[in-house]
Amino acid sequence: MTVLRKTVSAALAFSAAVFLLLHAAPPGDPLIDGFARVEVASVADAMEQLYGQRACMSHDMRPLATAKFAGPALTVLMKKEEHREGSKASQGMLDAIDTAPAGSVYVMVLEDGLDYAGIGGLMTTAMRARGLAGAVVDGSVRDTPQIAKLQFPVFCRGVVPSTTINHYRFAGANVPVTCAGVRVNPADIVVADMDGVAVVPRARAEEVLKKAQQLDDTEHSMLPFIEKYRSLREAVAKFGRI
Repeated sequence: MTVLRKTVSAALAFSAAVFLLLHAAPPGDPLIDGFARVEVASVADAMEQLYGQRACMSHDMRPLATAKFAGPALTVLMKKEEHREGSKASQGMLDAIDTAPAGSVYVMVLEDGLDYAGIGGLMTTAMRARGLAGAVVDGSVRDTPQIAKLQFPVFCRGVVPSTTINHYRFAGANVPVTCAGVRVNPADIVVADMDGVAVVPRARAEEVLKKAQQLDDTEHSMLPFIEKYRSLREAVAKFGRI
């Protein structure tokens, strides 16, 4: 396949994926709103109880500041490769932001990227301006003072001052990726809070949300019971959850 054909094919695939995202989560989508309210721990439990599947990312995927959000995934894959082409080799990761629908979650995977910053102040400024819900970076980030000033929610696996320019090459947007140990497909629902990040396949979202809401309700009902009777054993026996 020629370079031109590869470029055209990638452009068509990206356009199709953007169309999917644009129609996946309209403003006020009750499914997304529901996931934004439940606890990530309940989402993780729901996925495990319903499907025996781990939904939560690695323990080192942590927020830069207090954060809670949910939204459809817009995935970006960056491949490790030394070159001298400058920023043009990374243009696709910027285009993904500039075409992202409001409410999306920018999920970036840097191959072997803990010592490289996938995003910084410029990219998060653009994400905030376009109304993205948040960013999840399987790698590190930089410009943390600017990100803190923006109050844009970012989860990442580290903080470093280094750049991806001339070290990475854009390998695709809205493609399946494995982010911090969890498979993420375009438009899957990404749910994040201070406990971490979980991913729910779009096809299973309604059932998972319903189960997560039930788990939330049960746990929240247990709290006053425990305080009143001062017994965790009695609460577990009554509610059947721990």
